[in-house]
Order: sequence, then structure tokens, then C-alpha cells
Amino acid sequence: MIAFDNSFTRLPARMFTPQNPTPVRAPQMLAHNDALAKMLGIDPDWLSTAEAAQVLAGNVVPDGAAPLAQLYAGHQFGNWNPQLGDGRAILLGEVVGADGVRRDIQLKGSGPTPYSRSGDGRAWLGPVLREYLVSEAMAAMGVPTTRALAAVATGEVVQRETRLPGAVLTRIAQSHIRVGSFQVHAARQDQEALQALADHVIARHYPDADGITGLLDAVVASQARLIAAWMGLGFIHGVMNTDNMAISGETIDYGPCAFMDVYDPQQVFSSIDRMGRYAYANQPGIALWNLAQFATALIPLMPDQDAAIEDFTQRINRFPDLYQAEWVKVFGAKVGISDPVSANADLIQRLLTLMAQDGADFTNTFATLATPQAQDQFTDRAAFAAWSQDWERRRAPDYATIMAGANPQVIPRNHRVEDVIAAAVAGDMAPFHRLLGVVTEPFAALDTDRRHYALPPTSAEIVTATFCGT
Repeated sequence: MIAFDNSFTRLPARMFTPQNPTPVRAPQMLAHNDALAKMLGIDPDWLSTAEAAQVLAGNVVPDGAAPLAQLYAGHQFGNWNPQLGDGRAILLGEVVGADGVRRDIQLKGSGPTPYSRSGDGRAWLGPVLREYLVSEAMAAMGVPTTRALAAVATGEVVQRETRLPGAVLTRIAQSHIRVGSFQVHAARQDQEALQALADHVIARHYPDADGITGLLDAVVASQARLIAAWMGLGFIHGVMNTDNMAISGETIDYGPCAFMDVYDPQQVFSSIDRMGRYAYANQPGIALWNLAQFATALIPLMPDQDAAIEDFTQRINRFPDLYQAEWVKVFGAKVGISDPVSANADLIQRLLTLMAQDGADFTNTFATLATPQAQDQFTDRAAFAAWSQDWERRRAPDYATIMAGANPQVIPRNHRVEDVIAAAVAGDMAPFHRLLGVVTEPFAALDTDRRHYALPPTSAEIVTATFCGT
């Protein structure tokens, strides 16, 4: 069934709480990821069985599992919360996949834990399907991310603003360790737990890191790559709290995430981000802020803490340059430059400025940039033509090939995601599966039957806010 090989449970017991999932009334498999199962060493045929639905809904704890809820703290919208933790998720255990990589298997929406803070510990169907779609699309676009193994209906009702169908997502991650996982032990002055966690992360994620400073450098570099990848897709995470930043460098906790339609650097979708803290253009700066909190949590592990503060400050301050180099690499590929350097940043930025001024669609502008249709995204066609002349002088001879591998033809647009959620709530999962099939082949040419998935929303279809689902 599942060949568990658990390591987190060997850490100090105060870092988690053993916790079984809460059984549900009538589990039913809604979607499962056979390719991911195979990579994890799980028989894909098993996912189609009633037993799999029972296990992945939390009704049956399989042999070898060690269910637990992880403890962490975090800054939420900049405000310190000394204790958070898995409030609606249970880590079943870990597996070492066919690729040799260790990954967590977690049930999200599996019932209350000691960290639920009076919440019900459940998830409703909408956020489960949103995370499934977006995380799998991100993986297909080459972005480090948690993955979705399965979505299971619970046969129960979840009370939010209204009564909604419940569901459980089986989430896969290289780990669920966060910046907040370190912060909680630093705040409690628990140096033993802090050291044990650091040693675990180095061994698990960054085996080439040279001690604590090497760990910090590795996490800074991984976040620079990740945020640049987000920016290159017009992706807005929506809730970049320190408890939502994975030390592994994966995108985690999709919640109120969204992809932009019209390019707007100040775009915000998250209904709880009322001040725009996590707007698209703010994401690199917030990543730097979060990394500073991570560095602060590591200071107690250093023998000379005053010297460490100065050293860590310098290491954290390398992030902007690392990020800029990754950003130029990402956007250089999007405009067909084979060897992007900082000198290309002005060309890219001029295009983005035109896009913002003219309300160009982010995804479709880059998807069509190598074709005559690109000009249709711009109202000031003369300005775009002038930019194009400069671009033609700088792009690589094989620019079209470079761009084809960097620019998705389709993304999980907000209105399409909302459509499939509405259909699923009404009992029809077919639209979900059709959209999933499209967004997990994001670079493929769109045939006639799929071309409408690339269309931006009409004025009546625009989604202005996205929600966490808690």
C-alpha cells in the first residue's frame, strides 16, 4: 500500500503532537494523481479502490503511518503569533520515492488538532479543488511546489458562510517544515529542539550545506529562485506569512492564491489582505522580510551571537541580488534571450510598463509575443512596435524555441477555477478533470476544443477576491 519511512517522529516529541485523523461519514474518491503515486512508490491502481478512499479521508490509519500535527509559530501579516501549528492537517508519514527523494504525505482537512484554535479542522470542497488544480499546474510549469495526490469527498457538510460539501486533500511535500517551525523554538529558547530541527533540515534538504550559515545561504538562494518563478507566471500567493514559507523552497499553502489576468504590479486577490501587504510586486520584499525572521531564529545556535547578527545580516542582504539575477533569467527566457544578463532588465521592464499602462493580459502577452497577435494586447500599438524593434535586435536566433518552453499557453484562471468548483459542488466533476488536463500540459499548443481556456474573463466573469476556506 504505502511504504512509510518516517524521520520527523524521531525529533524531540515537543515539536509535534501525535494525532489521528477524525473519521468522516462517507468517503468518496474524487480525483487521484496516478503519475505522482508511481513516483512515490504507491500502486496507482490502489488509488481507485474503496480502501484508498478510506485511508486518504482519514478513516483508516495504514500500517507504518505515524500521524501527527506539527507545531510552529509565525508572523501573520507582520504580527507575531507565538503558537500556530497544523490546525486542520495531519501528517500521515513519509515515503522515499522512486527518485530517492523523501516526501511527506499529509491529509489536509482531516479534523481538529490541538492547534486548531477553535476551528473545525475541516476543509470544504472548493479550496481542496483549487489547491489540487493550482499546485499541479505549478508543478507542470516547473515551479517547486507541494503536490496533490488525491481529493476525497467526506459525505459531510462544512459550515462556513453557508453549508458546503466537505473534502480532504492528500498533499505531498518534500517537507512541511516552515520558517515558523524554527521561530517557535527560538521564541521558547529551546536550543535543543532548534538544533535538532536545523540538523534534520540540513540532512533532509541541504546535505551540502556547511552548518547553520550554509543552511541560511541555501534557503536564501532557494527562495530567490522560487519567488522569481512566481513572478514569471503572474502568480500571487496571497498569504506569505512566515508559517507559509517552506524551508524546502517549495510553494506551500495555496489558500487565496491566484494568477493575474490583466498585468497590474499592485494586484491583490486575497480577501484578507486588505492593505495589499502581499500584492504581486511586494512578494520579493516580503520574502526578504521572512528570511530575516528565519535568520533571527537561527541566531541562538551560533556561539558568538553578536558576530552572527552582523554576518547573517550580510547573508540576508544578498537576497535582492540573487533574486534579481533569477528574475532576469526567468523573464529573459520569456522574451527569448538565450543568455540573459542584468543589461536585459531594462528591455523587460519597458515591456512590463507598457503592459501595465495598456491593461495587457499577462499570460497571453508572453504566449503570443513571438506572433503578430501580440499587438492585440496593446492599445498603444506604436509604443509596442517601437519596443519590438529593440527586442528584435536583442533576442536569440532561436528565440521562439526558448519562449515556447518559458511561456505557458494556459494557466488556472480564477474564473475557470470558480466554474469547476461550482460544478463540483453541484455534483459534476467532469469540468474539473477537463481543466486539470489542460493546465497540466501548460506549454502544449491549444487545439480548438481547448482554446477557450486561454481566454481572459469577460467583465461578468472577473474574480476580484479569493478566500482561504478556513
